[in-house]
Amino acid sequence: MVLAADDTLRLDASAVDYGLVLAYFAVVLLIGFAARRRVSDSLDFFLSGRSLPAWVTGLAFISANLGAVEIIGMSANGAQFGMATFHYFWIGAVPAMLFLGVVMMPFYYGSKVRSVPEFMRRRFGTGAHLVNALSFALAQVLIAGINLYLLATIVNALLGWPLWISLILAAAIVLTYITLGGLSAAIYNEVLQFFVIIAALLPLTLIGLHRVGGVSGLIDKVTASPGGDEQLQSWPGTGLSAIGNPVLSVIGIVFGLGFVLSFGYWTTNFVEVQRAMATKSLSAARSTPVIGSFPKMFIPFIVIVPGMIAAVLVSSIRDAKAAGETVDYNNSILLLIRDVLPNGLLGVAIAGLLAAFMAGMAANISAFNTVFSYDLWQQYVKKDRPDGYYLKVGRLATVGATVVAIFTALIASQYTNLMDYLQTLFGFFNAPLFATFILGMFWKRMTPTAGWTGLVSGTAAAVFVYVLSKTGTIGITGQGASFVAAGAAFVVDIAVSVVVSMVTTPKPVAELAGLVYSETPKEQRTDPDAHLLSWYRSPTKLAGLSLVLVVILNVIFR
Repeated sequence: MVLAADDTLRLDASAVDYGLVLAYFAVVLLIGFAARRRVSDSLDFFLSGRSLPAWVTGLAFISANLGAVEIIGMSANGAQFGMATFHYFWIGAVPAMLFLGVVMMPFYYGSKVRSVPEFMRRRFGTGAHLVNALSFALAQVLIAGINLYLLATIVNALLGWPLWISLILAAAIVLTYITLGGLSAAIYNEVLQFFVIIAALLPLTLIGLHRVGGVSGLIDKVTASPGGDEQLQSWPGTGLSAIGNPVLSVIGIVFGLGFVLSFGYWTTNFVEVQRAMATKSLSAARSTPVIGSFPKMFIPFIVIVPGMIAAVLVSSIRDAKAAGETVDYNNSILLLIRDVLPNGLLGVAIAGLLAAFMAGMAANISAFNTVFSYDLWQQYVKKDRPDGYYLKVGRLATVGATVVAIFTALIASQYTNLMDYLQTLFGFFNAPLFATFILGMFWKRMTPTAGWTGLVSGTAAAVFVYVLSKTGTIGITGQGASFVAAGAAFVVDIAVSVVVSMVTTPKPVAELAGLVYSETPKEQRTDPDAHLLSWYRSPTKLAGLSLVLVVILNVIFR
């Protein structure tokens, strides 16, 4: 990790820019202090008392995902791979978000569990629960490190401070408002951060397009760059998948990204599910990811397109690509901001990036403290203590996770494209969890023993593929290797779970209501007031509209 300021990223900020950033920080901290008044017990701290409306949690749902990895990682992908990166949104996000809202949220919300690992404990027992809780907690501090590292990079670029000082400052701000207000502070800040992010990225995209001669100018310049023709086509995406055969590339993207990684992330990742659990009704919980799908499908135009613009407009990236040299694509959007935005808008852009990175890190930390307190500490260390005790544990866990994230940020700093790192983590942790979860939800014969053995075997399979990729044994690297690893994790998990289930004893059918689809009465899976909702508040009708729109986008930009 570079400990000195990076002068190539230094932004020419004025007093106006600094003022905007300071004003943003002040508002963030005020929200934390305001939310603290609503925290009277652990349910308020960890799940906002299950009292928030769907539009708030829907925006928070997407803002929690619109963090450092989304903006820096996807703009880096846009600069490196072009339009194939759109698959992360239209194939690798929206369908799974709709599935979460329509099919899976009734089980999460209806069972009144406080976390995804707790759902696993009820379905499979303590073995699968402990494996899931530990792997999730580890994943969150690693991903929080990514967000923290990039947050510190912005402070470094703005102030020229060494990265280690920037890391501590950035961590302190996030720690303050999460420790004060818990999930409510995180969610209301995420709503604010959503609008600040849009206000930052939309002008950047429009000004960048103007500088390259509009859409036609961008197309011409990308076409003239190395590999340009491929970067203007989303399929077959051989550059993104690192699979030379077009047919196998499509299969890898659809199965590895669109099914395993996507459904594994969106349907079982407690960082996202926690936002829906904070709502005041089942319909609101189901609507949360559906509402989030609408902005999600249009975000590529203000995240990926700036990366493509940076690849042809920023001289250091353009010249390095032309010479076939190694390019640090993580800096693409920062360099574009440096080169095209005037003062004033520069301050908005800096505030927007800070907002994104804090939203991502806060989401990871707030999910971590819930799982640590409820699923690890309360379950395995100190049971049956007063509620105030677990509230205190949650606040201490927040401090501990933030400190650990400072050190995991060192790992993130070693990658030239952070999406490679993130997709590797998803292959390790999310893909096997999704396999266990979906099989257990729809197959009542699956046993508790199969739950934890499937998880461990699936993770081991993903790690094995990762090692083969790193040693050059298989000729697939980067995100393509992550797609293959995720596919291997899913298949191995399913196979092991089926075999083990056939030779071990399942749970009694009477204990599976609310946990397995076939054993859960329809009235338990539906909101009794759903028929009273207008169409724009109906989760299923909104999901249908979202699906039609994303299909149209896939056809237009194929």
